[in-house]
Amino acid sequence: MKDDSTVNARIAQQVRLLRSERGLSLDVLSTQCGVSRSMLSLIERGETSPTAVVLDKLAAGLGVPLASLFDDPARKAEPVSRHADQVTWQDPHSGYLRRNVSPEGFQSPTRIVDVTFPPRTRVTYEAGPRTPAVLQQIWILEGRMQITYGSESWLLETGDCLVIPLDAPNSFHNPGDVPARYAVVLTTLSRS
Repeated sequence: MKDDSTVNARIAQQVRLLRSERGLSLDVLSTQCGVSRSMLSLIERGETSPTAVVLDKLAAGLGVPLASLFDDPARKAEPVSRHADQVTWQDPHSGYLRRNVSPEGFQSPTRIVDVTFPPRTRVTYEAGPRTPAVLQQIWILEGRMQITYGSESWLLETGDCLVIPLDAPNSFHNPGDVPARYAVVLTTLSRS
């Protein structure tokens, strides 16, 4: 597992690069993603560990999957992602741990993330329509999770899999007394 400062530096570098590639000022990106200009500036300087909710808003504003914010832009894309090289990040608010399983920078519409979610914890995302659209499948590997999408809610047990688009508010809650582990498979749909 890379330390927090290394992961924050990656996020900072990737956000600066993506913002620059899109020709966006901090003010414009702030408006697009609903994150304050001062927070964006702290993120780009690697001076804060943003929460999953902030990173999700930022990814939506940049039009990329959240997982891509952890990529090392200087790293050569390889088709194999070795376990020892996979970036692990812990949400400073909830304590949930996410490991990007998919190869970094490899051009694929699909990303796989392995999540370990603490007991009695909840994370709520304010997702709205994205361009391009993103579909997520949540496969429960251990434990159980309560997933809410819009006004619908499902209690998922080990082995269950749910598919939902990332276009409405959604919430992840571990109602149990033990950590839950699940895989998230994100697919970016074509712009057509």
